[in-house]
Amino acid sequence: MDKQILIEYADMKEEIKDLRRRIQADQRELDKLNQMIVVDSVTCGKKGKKPLRTVKVEGKPKRAITRKQAAYERKIARLEELEADLLEKQIEVEEYIEQIGKSRLRIMFRLYYIDNLTWEMVAMKMNYMFPKKKIPFTKDSCRMAHDRFLEKVS
Repeated sequence: MDKQILIEYADMKEEIKDLRRRIQADQRELDKLNQMIVVDSVTCGKKGKKPLRTVKVEGKPKRAITRKQAAYERKIARLEELEADLLEKQIEVEEYIEQIGKSRLRIMFRLYYIDNLTWEMVAMKMNYMFPKKKIPFTKDSCRMAHDRFLEKVS
């Protein structure tokens, strides 16, 4: 296994976030369409050039609703597929991280990739976990340890 699995895992997490955002937008549009009532007036017969009477017709835009509903359901199905794939990737990432020799590096990788923390947050957690360390962790020291390990592995 190589570092590509870590990159792919992070990309998949972002793709799922984007798809969830799009699904929420579609849900809002569907709600608006379901509340929307289209009103029109039609003529009922004519006497010469003048209509006998006009009638007001109300309804919902059924075609637009069914199209949007179908797209919404396809996106939800895609999201479920991606989430299943993400779980498999997460297992692969955890296995990759478990192969790292140093405990502190494993913790950094878990915090960064699995818990999705920023380097600053990783440094804070590491300082909390290892309070007796003489030189405290910084976001740059954590990032550089990460980068050095990945360079050494590749």
